[in-house]
Amino acid sequence: MDLGIKGRRAIVCASSKGLGRACAIALANEGVHVTLTARGAEALKQTAEEIRKSHPGVTVTEIVGDITTAAGREAVLKACPEPDILINNAGGPPPGDFRNWTRDDWIKAIDANMLTPIELIKATVDGMMARKFGRIVNITSRR
Repeated sequence: MDLGIKGRRAIVCASSKGLGRACAIALANEGVHVTLTARGAEALKQTAEEIRKSHPGVTVTEIVGDITTAAGREAVLKACPEPDILINNAGGPPPGDFRNWTRDDWIKAIDANMLTPIELIKATVDGMMARKFGRIVNITSRR
Protein backbone atom coordinates (compact mmCIF):
# COMPACT_ATOMS: atom_id res chain seq x y z
CA MET A 1 0.00 0.00 0.00
CA ASP A 2 1.34 3.42 -0.95
CA LEU A 3 0.54 5.93 1.78
CA GLY A 4 1.68 8.86 -0.35
CA ILE A 5 4.38 9.95 2.08
CA LYS A 6 7.54 8.98 0.19
CA GLY A 7 10.15 11.71 0.46
CA ARG A 8 8.54 13.32 3.51
CA ARG A 9 10.57 14.06 6.66
CA ALA A 10 9.74 12.70 10.10
CA ILE A 11 10.90 13.15 13.67
CA VAL A 12 10.42 9.98 15.69
CA CYS A 13 10.95 10.36 19.43
CA ALA A 14 12.26 7.49 21.58
CA SER A 15 12.98 5.57 18.39
CA SER A 16 15.77 3.22 19.40
CA LYS A 17 13.43 0.55 20.81
CA GLY A 18 9.82 -0.53 21.07
CA LEU A 19 7.00 1.48 19.51
CA GLY A 20 9.25 4.34 18.43
CA ARG A 21 11.59 1.98 16.60
CA ALA A 22 8.65 0.25 14.94
CA CYS A 23 7.28 3.63 13.81
CA ALA A 24 10.68 4.64 12.39
CA ILE A 25 10.95 1.39 10.44
CA ALA A 26 7.37 1.67 9.15
CA LEU A 27 8.03 5.23 7.98
CA ALA A 28 11.31 4.19 6.32
CA ASN A 29 9.37 1.38 4.58
CA GLU A 30 7.27 4.15 3.02
CA GLY A 31 10.35 6.09 1.90
CA VAL A 32 10.18 8.73 4.63
CA HIS A 33 13.47 10.33 5.73
CA VAL A 34 13.67 9.86 9.50
CA THR A 35 15.29 11.78 12.31
CA LEU A 36 15.62 9.42 15.24
CA THR A 37 16.13 10.46 18.82
CA ALA A 38 16.68 8.58 22.06
CA ARG A 39 18.73 8.82 25.22
CA GLY A 40 20.73 5.62 24.67
CA ALA A 41 23.45 6.15 22.06
CA GLU A 42 24.25 2.50 21.44
CA ALA A 43 20.68 1.31 20.80
CA LEU A 44 19.97 4.41 18.72
CA LYS A 45 23.04 3.84 16.56
CA GLN A 46 22.09 0.20 16.04
CA THR A 47 18.55 1.11 14.97
CA ALA A 48 19.81 3.86 12.65
CA GLU A 49 22.32 1.49 11.02
CA GLU A 50 19.68 -1.19 10.51
CA ILE A 51 17.36 1.30 8.81
CA ARG A 52 20.18 2.67 6.63
CA LYS A 53 21.14 -0.83 5.48
CA SER A 54 17.60 -1.94 4.69
CA HIS A 55 16.45 1.38 3.17
CA PRO A 56 19.32 2.82 1.10
CA GLY A 57 17.20 5.66 -0.36
CA VAL A 58 16.15 6.93 3.06
CA THR A 59 18.15 9.54 4.97
CA VAL A 60 18.53 8.56 8.62
CA THR A 61 19.70 11.13 11.15
CA GLU A 62 20.28 10.17 14.75
CA ILE A 63 20.24 12.58 17.69
CA VAL A 64 21.20 11.36 21.13
CA GLY A 65 19.39 13.30 23.82
CA ASP A 66 16.47 13.52 26.17
CA ILE A 67 13.45 14.82 24.25
CA THR A 68 11.83 15.90 27.53
CA THR A 69 14.46 18.62 27.92
CA ALA A 70 14.65 21.92 26.06
CA ALA A 71 18.17 21.01 24.88
CA GLY A 72 16.97 17.65 23.57
CA ARG A 73 14.11 19.23 21.64
CA GLU A 74 16.36 21.97 20.29
CA ALA A 75 18.88 19.41 18.97
CA VAL A 76 16.19 17.38 17.19
CA LEU A 77 14.54 20.46 15.69
CA LYS A 78 17.92 21.73 14.50
CA ALA A 79 18.50 18.40 12.74
CA CYS A 80 14.99 18.36 11.23
CA PRO A 81 13.60 21.90 11.30
CA GLU A 82 10.70 21.22 8.91
CA PRO A 83 9.23 17.80 9.68
CA ASP A 84 6.14 16.66 7.83
CA ILE A 85 5.49 13.95 10.38
CA LEU A 86 6.00 14.11 14.14
CA ILE A 87 5.82 10.97 16.26
CA ASN A 88 5.77 12.00 19.93
CA ASN A 89 6.74 9.07 22.10
CA ALA A 90 7.98 8.78 25.66
CA GLY A 91 7.77 6.33 28.52
CA GLY A 92 4.54 6.33 30.44
CA PRO A 93 4.08 6.59 34.18
CA PRO A 94 5.97 4.11 36.32
CA PRO A 95 4.59 0.59 36.34
CA GLY A 96 2.58 -0.49 39.33
CA ASP A 97 -0.35 0.73 41.33
CA PHE A 98 -1.05 4.42 40.65
CA ARG A 99 -2.02 4.84 44.31
CA ASN A 100 1.64 4.38 45.16
CA TRP A 101 2.93 7.05 42.76
CA THR A 102 4.29 10.23 44.25
CA ARG A 103 3.56 13.71 43.01
CA ASP A 104 7.01 13.72 41.41
CA ASP A 105 6.14 10.50 39.53
CA TRP A 106 2.99 12.16 38.17
CA ILE A 107 4.77 15.39 37.23
CA LYS A 108 7.49 13.48 35.40
CA ALA A 109 4.87 11.46 33.48
CA ILE A 110 2.84 14.57 32.59
CA ASP A 111 5.99 16.37 31.47
CA ALA A 112 7.09 13.48 29.26
CA ASN A 113 3.71 12.55 27.82
CA MET A 114 1.83 15.83 27.64
CA LEU A 115 4.04 18.89 27.98
CA THR A 116 6.91 17.63 25.81
CA PRO A 117 4.56 16.71 22.93
CA ILE A 118 2.87 20.10 23.25
CA GLU A 119 6.23 21.87 22.94
CA LEU A 120 7.13 19.83 19.85
CA ILE A 121 3.72 20.43 18.30
CA LYS A 122 4.04 24.17 18.93
CA ALA A 123 7.45 24.12 17.23
CA THR A 124 6.30 22.21 14.13
CA VAL A 125 2.59 22.74 13.44
CA ASP A 126 2.87 26.17 11.79
CA GLY A 127 5.35 24.83 9.24
CA MET A 128 3.10 21.84 8.56
CA MET A 129 0.18 24.18 7.99
CA ALA A 130 2.23 26.41 5.67
CA ARG A 131 3.31 23.36 3.62
CA LYS A 132 -0.29 22.10 3.67
CA PHE A 133 0.80 18.72 4.95
CA GLY A 134 1.43 17.41 8.42
CA ARG A 135 0.81 14.40 10.57
CA ILE A 136 1.23 14.28 14.35
CA VAL A 137 0.94 11.07 16.33
CA ASN A 138 1.22 10.88 20.12
CA ILE A 139 1.99 7.46 21.61
CA THR A 140 3.45 6.08 24.81
CA SER A 141 4.19 2.76 26.41
CA ARG A 142 6.01 1.24 29.32
CA ARG A 143 7.56 -2.18 29.61
